[in-house]
Amino acid sequence: MGDRRNLVIGASGFLGSHVTQRLVERGESVRVMLRRTSSTKAIEGLDVEKHYGDIFDTEALRAAMDGCDNVFYCVVDTRAWLRDPQPVYRTNVDGLRNVLDVAKTADLNKFVFTSTIGTIGIPHDRPATEDDANEWQDLGGGYIRSRVEAERLVLRHAEEDGLPAVAMCVANTYGAGDWQPTPHGSLVAAAAAGRMPFYVNGLATESVGIDDAAEALILASEKGRPGQRYIISERYLSLRDLLTTAAEAVGARPPKVGLPLPLVYRLCALGDVAARVLRRDLLLSTTSVRLLDVLPPMDHTKAVQELGWSPGSTLAAVEQAARFFRDRDSSRA
Repeated sequence: MGDRRNLVIGASGFLGSHVTQRLVERGESVRVMLRRTSSTKAIEGLDVEKHYGDIFDTEALRAAMDGCDNVFYCVVDTRAWLRDPQPVYRTNVDGLRNVLDVAKTADLNKFVFTSTIGTIGIPHDRPATEDDANEWQDLGGGYIRSRVEAERLVLRHAEEDGLPAVAMCVANTYGAGDWQPTPHGSLVAAAAAGRMPFYVNGLATESVGIDDAAEALILASEKGRPGQRYIISERYLSLRDLLTTAAEAVGARPPKVGLPLPLVYRLCALGDVAARVLRRDLLLSTTSVRLLDVLPPMDHTKAVQELGWSPGSTLAAVEQAARFFRDRDSSRA
């Protein structure tokens, strides 16, 4: 294991930092590519070789990839609520395209791309699998369209250019070390602080612990089949169970009131109007709620059978996340 040379692009983020940590723990050689402005709190103290630049800096990418066996690509703009999706497209598609142009000229063992369960299709009579193509991207707005286009770009490079790439369709991740935090982590943080008096009836989505997601990416670098995608999710978790688990883990008051989903959609429609009138991006948006509403239960059997992936309980990871946010907030007080 220790003789592999790895590059993590996006190592300052939640998933990228956990991939970096696990690689270092395994005794592997690790490079990270960071912007000069990136916070390195999540990877402080780790024995890594730092390269600086961004995904549009071709020369920096070439230097970072030079001599590497595996590239873990963990860069994504998740701002599904933006009124103008161009910044999301610029990162998720245009930046990725530049990275792939460099990667296909490098002598890589594997290019592990962080995709999303949002690229999976929606069957109505069974759990979704990797064979289900996304047919609902317009419902997900610019964010989902950008992610579908990005994944197709990666898989096209695998098919046409021989890039040894795999696409990891990762669910919402939970656990300690979510410093920013992620949009779904923000809900856990609010619940841990006792600031979530309500939940929404009927909302649920696939979820996974951050350590298990990171392990899946590393397993994919060893066993993943180029040109394939893998669903990385442990369970279909309701919003009520998510928030209740987080609150109870730290002794906070769990949410007691369940809001009807139609009411929440009406409130979000008002938020959409307010965003247009105020010319501001607001987190309360129809698209953000729809992404929790339309995604179906998913089957992660392929990752288990082909990668040897064995995820633990997401609920335990949510508890870890709640304790992390509690301790973080206590240190700030």
